[in-house]
Amino acid sequence: MKNFMSEDFLLTSDVARELYHEFAEKMPIIDYHCHIDPREIAEDKKYENITRAWLGGDHYKWRAMRSNGVNERFITGDSTDYEKFLEWAKTLKNAIGNPLFHWAHLELKRYFGYDSVLNEETAPKVWEICNEKLKTLSVRDIIKQSNVKVICTTDDPIDSLEWHDKIKADETFDVKVLPAWRPDKAMNIENAIFCDYVKTLADISDTKIDSLQSLFEALNKRLDYFGERGCVATDHGLNEMVYSTLSADDVNEIFKKKLGGSTLTNLEVQAFKFTVLDFLAKEYAKRGWVMELHYGANRSVNSAMFEKLGLDTGFDCINGASCAPQMASFLNHMQKQNALAKTIIFSLNPTDDAIIGTVIGCFQSDEVRGKIQQGSAWWFNDTKTGMINQMTSLANLSLLGNFVGMLTDSRSFLSYTRHEYFRRILCELIGGLVNNGEYPYDKETLKELIQSICYNNAKNYFGF
Repeated sequence: MKNFMSEDFLLTSDVARELYHEFAEKMPIIDYHCHIDPREIAEDKKYENITRAWLGGDHYKWRAMRSNGVNERFITGDSTDYEKFLEWAKTLKNAIGNPLFHWAHLELKRYFGYDSVLNEETAPKVWEICNEKLKTLSVRDIIKQSNVKVICTTDDPIDSLEWHDKIKADETFDVKVLPAWRPDKAMNIENAIFCDYVKTLADISDTKIDSLQSLFEALNKRLDYFGERGCVATDHGLNEMVYSTLSADDVNEIFKKKLGGSTLTNLEVQAFKFTVLDFLAKEYAKRGWVMELHYGANRSVNSAMFEKLGLDTGFDCINGASCAPQMASFLNHMQKQNALAKTIIFSLNPTDDAIIGTVIGCFQSDEVRGKIQQGSAWWFNDTKTGMINQMTSLANLSLLGNFVGMLTDSRSFLSYTRHEYFRRILCELIGGLVNNGEYPYDKETLKELIQSICYNNAKNYFGF
């Protein structure tokens, strides 16, 4: 029996331990997709207590607490911060096998020096330890301590990016904090807020938007604005991949119909989304930006809780629909126009691993190794099992050595230990292949592979 979360956590062989401790452990971090607030970096925020740093906005933890029968008052409600922390501590003991158990204890160990278990009995002690440490631990301290070199936030086309400007102007902080373009609101024409959003986009871009072409002109101005601030990463949150053969003239009429207050059919919605995605993808290719496509989520399925708490509060699930034909058709459409950008594809459906692994092999190029990527195990899949399955499938069907690796996809600055979690799993996986005689024990080659997947591939792929 091994000690809980020792320095060799998840590493079961000498080779795995060697790969991690010698090659992976001290590699810097590139967090090329996350949801942290750049304002908190600019202001170098300090948290009043561990609940504010740990539980605020973390719908992963909220879901677990609800599953443990915790009343909503102690999750998103008006209870005290300590009461919320205590309910989380009570929940953890039942999270055996869940990455939340591992993440929580890695964070306690790395940032607060607490090397034991959090539960109902230890909660008062952990509360005091963490809160005392937080008096001197700011957001920038966490970032620097985690050896983070680049952070790409998630930003709407209408965002001012003022906090990015302030961070860049601060010579005392040398971590790159770059905006990443997330145009979902400009594409989700079915949403009730769409027309109001278009008006705001028109104002901020100083463009009269009354046609599809003028919408594209406004978006192009904002793309330029983002590019001037170092943006090289884009992200799309899609319920499903879209593809349409309707003409631009047809879609222009659909857009005008929506602006006029009419309700659209599902086919019209899909055609509009595809046409906007087509326009944006061409711009990404022209600018050398990376296009990230996240799809497969069924969002806010509990309508009563959505009305009460809003988006991103823990009521999303996996959409099981297969998007393989649409994905292949979209990539082919862009390829035929010689406008296929570097692309990372993430599916929330774990059964899509093999589909993505085969689709990406159809559209590679000599422009860059691994031009079309399968993204890391995402959201409900960034578990130990999910990561192993995703990387095993990628290794089987493509080239694991070209993989751009892990990202946090998190709203918490304490989540950088997810990179450690990923790296341990990666080294255990590769160590197993070496031990089984499936790959040679060549330390220099293994070093290059491990360090590329941990850091160098992402650095070169995005051009950081």
